[in-house]
Amino acid sequence: MKPIHRSACCALVAAALLTSAAARAATAAVEVDQAFVIANASTGKNWPANGFDYGGTRFSPLEQINTDNVKQLGPAWTYDLQSERGIEATPIVVDGVMYVTASWSVVHALDARTGKKLWSYDPHVPRRMAYKACCDVVNRGVAVYKGKVYVGSLDGRLIALDAGTGKKVWEQDTVSDHSRSYTITGAPRVVKGKVIIGNGGAEFGVRGYVTAYDAETGKQAWRWFVVPGDPSKPYEDESMAKAAKTWDPAGKYWEAGGGGTVWNSMVYDPELNLLYIGTGNASPWSQHQRSPAGGDNLYVASIVALNPDTGKYVWHYQETPGDSWDYTSVQDLILADLKLDGKTRKVILHAPKNGFFFVIDRTNGRFISAKNFVDVNWATGYDKNGRPIEVANVRSPDKPFDIIPGPFGGHNWHSMSYSPLTGLAYFPAQNVPLNLANDKRWSGQGSNKPGQPMSGIGWNTAMLINSQTPKSKPFGRLIAWDPVNQREAWRHEYVSPWNGGTLATAGNLVFEGTADARIIAFNARTGQQLWDSPTGTGVIAAPISYEIDGKQYISVAAGWGGVYGESQRASEGNTPGTVYTFVLGGKAPLPKFTEYQRGALLSGVKYDPKDVEAGTALYVSNCVFCHGVPGVDKGGNLPNLGYVDKTFIEHLDQFVFNGPFVSKGMPDFTGKLTPDDVEKIKAFIQGTADAVRPSTP
Repeated sequence: MKPIHRSACCALVAAALLTSAAARAATAAVEVDQAFVIANASTGKNWPANGFDYGGTRFSPLEQINTDNVKQLGPAWTYDLQSERGIEATPIVVDGVMYVTASWSVVHALDARTGKKLWSYDPHVPRRMAYKACCDVVNRGVAVYKGKVYVGSLDGRLIALDAGTGKKVWEQDTVSDHSRSYTITGAPRVVKGKVIIGNGGAEFGVRGYVTAYDAETGKQAWRWFVVPGDPSKPYEDESMAKAAKTWDPAGKYWEAGGGGTVWNSMVYDPELNLLYIGTGNASPWSQHQRSPAGGDNLYVASIVALNPDTGKYVWHYQETPGDSWDYTSVQDLILADLKLDGKTRKVILHAPKNGFFFVIDRTNGRFISAKNFVDVNWATGYDKNGRPIEVANVRSPDKPFDIIPGPFGGHNWHSMSYSPLTGLAYFPAQNVPLNLANDKRWSGQGSNKPGQPMSGIGWNTAMLINSQTPKSKPFGRLIAWDPVNQREAWRHEYVSPWNGGTLATAGNLVFEGTADARIIAFNARTGQQLWDSPTGTGVIAAPISYEIDGKQYISVAAGWGGVYGESQRASEGNTPGTVYTFVLGGKAPLPKFTEYQRGALLSGVKYDPKDVEAGTALYVSNCVFCHGVPGVDKGGNLPNLGYVDKTFIEHLDQFVFNGPFVSKGMPDFTGKLTPDDVEKIKAFIQGTADAVRPSTP
């Protein structure tokens, strides 16, 4: 027998390792059921669900990495997600295999020891439908259950994949009305053999709902609508009949959808057998337009408890009655047991967009307490019944209002964690200044008049945004919050809003990625910064932790984007989406970082100054949320048009009418804009660049 050459031997070993990893992938998910998720919560070796456990705590009981040795963390491996858009996914790790999603809903299965690719699956989301997604072409991850991996695609499909091979097992279209701009960006959850998924699209005039499918066959088990439909038709159940009494039919809210989409948080209490969901904003934003006589507009901006077996409504608590400011309640819900007034109570912890931290009894939905975690100017607090005490004129139909926090939220979807060891919740807080005013020109679903925000691609706010310059200041910070005493324990300030979600561990650590392209470890009790590592791109997703062969790992999927990150940035990094994994003593090389290339301020495009005003309104209706203000904003994962080569702007018509970037998700404005409109938009872009250009002495 001939001896095997050393290089050939290494290749055989590598192949064997990959084969072993593939075999693990084929069997790993078999045992992921309810008992597995519950049992894993005590060991933390796997990260089997989006929030780690059914309660969504994002708390790892692993303590090998701790405050004493965290400085020894180094890269174990990195993996290129081949994505230039936002990465919002929480990776799932089961028995040595990691499942993580990139933008456009692409799924990657990796060997969690080495980062080697096992398989990938691309659902081939049509790029032309990207305009239907309000907030980037993102995906927040998968669910894993009994040999299958479940992913929701941006265009509204729920897909089951074989965990070992990545081959499609079944697919279901979750969209109830394809004439509306429904999307899926959230991670599915599996509860009692059912895959549960919601949808996005409230800005585009959809009616929110959540649906359960049989995990094995894909057959629909139940669907619960969040808001009532057309009152001339029978209501689906008693909860919808009850909700309809809180809407004014004079506004024909059903034509504008009503909103209330369930696009992020879902948690489950096995003991109570209750599924809790957070619901989205109302559609349109302006209550004056959708429900002129007022009313609570159930069940938008609420926490709702459902029976997971049947989908039947059990109870709700509405955090922002009659929402008029895009105050979604889809931010992470966390289940905890707190000792309050000497008695242990089963509660939900929640820090939604509206700026208040809530503690709610999860057995019955009763309000316990709420305290603002950032400055707010829309309410002074909550009364004993759990209703906000609104500030006078906050709903003025006539006057612009510098709303704080604004529609970006005091806390957005970026994940929150809770440590039972410290008793603190950890989440990124922020302020993105915005001014809102009721849009009296709004004429119903499909209204598209110049100056109405992003109405050219279907946005449906019935609000004017920044018709006056907002006066509040932007900030981003990490907050550690004491939910028992309803007060801040510590904070860490950042250079920008839009920082990533958090992970808490038994090593007395909190990990968070940042907008300025780092992942940081803090002492969970004191807030002292202990370690950081560059990531080459802003991080918005949350880290996870898992254990293999006695080693604890920290992983995060990095990639700048989301609704804020499309047009803004806090770093000059432009590295593609990447999974970073760290271990004590790790010495793997980091990928080569790339810098964001921003050209000189635009000059030389000929235009008629008389067209600037009209061009401004057209730009607001078609471009501003993606590209920002020309020459003022830096550009995010999409370019700022004040810094592109003048050839692009001179020939702008070639890009907006079925242009070359449609294949990357840019809308086709054929039939929506005229050549004359484009000339006016060009005038605004160059005119604004000229206006902000520093004068030469």
